[in-house]
Amino acid sequence: MTTSIDLLTMGRSSIDLYASDVGTPFVHINSFAAYVGGSPTNICVGARRLGLHSALLTAVGADPVGDFILHFLHQEGIDTRFIPRKPGKRTSAVLLGIEPPDKFPLVYYRSDCADQHLTIDDVLAAPVADCKVFQFAGTNLSAEPSRSATLFAAEMARAAGARVVLDVDFRPDQWHDVRAFGVAIRAVLRLVDVVIGTEDEINAAMLTDAAGMRLTHSQVSDTRVAGDSRHAIGIMLAQGVAAVIEKVGSAGARVHLPDGTMQTVPGFPVEIYNILGAGDAFGAGFLYGYVHGWDWYRAARLGNACGAIVVTKHGCANFMPTLPEIETFVAGYGGL
Repeated sequence: MTTSIDLLTMGRSSIDLYASDVGTPFVHINSFAAYVGGSPTNICVGARRLGLHSALLTAVGADPVGDFILHFLHQEGIDTRFIPRKPGKRTSAVLLGIEPPDKFPLVYYRSDCADQHLTIDDVLAAPVADCKVFQFAGTNLSAEPSRSATLFAAEMARAAGARVVLDVDFRPDQWHDVRAFGVAIRAVLRLVDVVIGTEDEINAAMLTDAAGMRLTHSQVSDTRVAGDSRHAIGIMLAQGVAAVIEKVGSAGARVHLPDGTMQTVPGFPVEIYNILGAGDAFGAGFLYGYVHGWDWYRAARLGNACGAIVVTKHGCANFMPTLPEIETFVAGYGGL
């Protein structure tokens, strides 16, 4: 298939306000640094910095925050022709605290935001049928009309011969019930070639009595869904998914394949400054390799390198690495 775009990502965009007072409890924060964020937006920027021709399908409001995001994306060389502005809707925002090593509180401001109002017409105006890989986030499915628009886009991309990648992207406070999240994710799996997610996200997506996994009240209400992810991954692979890429933090990633094999892809040990956005950096690196036809191991290894670099930085999209930066970084670890 001859296409003009390597990667089209679809989903949320936001202004991300990261606490400048690193290590300070949220209630004592004095100032924030403003960056661009939103998982599909971060991934698109990361892929562009690595050299892919990447485009973004999101929506912003007719407001200064939308101007801020579009200005940054233009500077990054992202194709923004397909980003509609939604009059009367505000661009979303996120506030983020940084209290390493294990506290990174997030507060989302996404009530009726612009990117939740992506429509099927917006999809038809975008190059969904003219990309090698179409990637979207699970959060797209949390509200209408973006849910239907995303399902339509995945169908359209699949029909055109593009590969479809789902980043599970479970944000508990965007769903009224974790089971609703699972229903939405399972409904779209028939259109997906590759799933990327953490153990918690994968388990959350498969939490259902129908799948033989009994729920307790605490499991439904908790923001983390712990436990062995092998059963959930098996369900995903049984739906025809070609690979499930399980992100396992500092340990790297695991690649699960339909024949039952699992490849462990080690990470790069670094001192963690801020974990927020590391998963998106992984996604950008992995998708660079996936677009170029790399094997699973090497693509995930590049993703691990991108994630390891970003956890040493203050933000995400604004700090995504370039290929020369990655080459310098991995040289100290024996390469990819």
